[in-house]
Amino acid sequence: MKTRNLVHFLGMTFLIGGIAGLLISFFIHAELYMEHLNPFNFMELVGLIIFDAGLGFTFSVLSMTGFFAYLFIHRYGISLFRSFWPTVQILLIAFVLFDLVYFPYQSTKGEVSLFYYIAIAFGLLVYSWIIAKIKAKETNNKAFIPALFFMVVITTVEWVPGLQAEGTDYVWLMIVPLLACNTYQLLKLHRITEANAASSENKGTKMKPKKA
Repeated sequence: MKTRNLVHFLGMTFLIGGIAGLLISFFIHAELYMEHLNPFNFMELVGLIIFDAGLGFTFSVLSMTGFFAYLFIHRYGISLFRSFWPTVQILLIAFVLFDLVYFPYQSTKGEVSLFYYIAIAFGLLVYSWIIAKIKAKETNNKAFIPALFFMVVITTVEWVPGLQAEGTDYVWLMIVPLLACNTYQLLKLHRITEANAASSENKGTKMKPKKA
């Protein structure tokens, strides 16, 4: 990947995280925004916007770290497990989805309904399934399982601090920027690499001497 494309890729991921974090905060912190709007308090309102957008930017950096870690894990998994790597990924997906329900529910000691965590895990799986299908359609069928693994497993690992926080505010303030950034990175990477490959081929064709 060219340096210019890499900078644009990272910059867009960073920007998407900030925007997603700010948008979800309008719902999570609706009461705070209303307090600063009526009566209107410019400085407090700006401070709240900067804080919520800053959280999104922070989570976008976490997403980028997780994405590049995933690229390494995927290559390492292929070299280690070879043809069994897809099966290993499916098992890890199932294990993570189970943990996503069991451990948060146990930590609340029954204060939060079990169906709440089941709904979260199911929602993550459905969204990840849709994105993985898009990835497979745009590339090849073999990309489906790795894409699903990234969207479920890596996103959940990145999401752990939000799941451990008290209350549900940070659960949503964190997952929305993470999903937005991870979706962008997953669906954008192959487009950049394909564009770079096409550009290299065109340059190579132009450099070939014409036959007499």
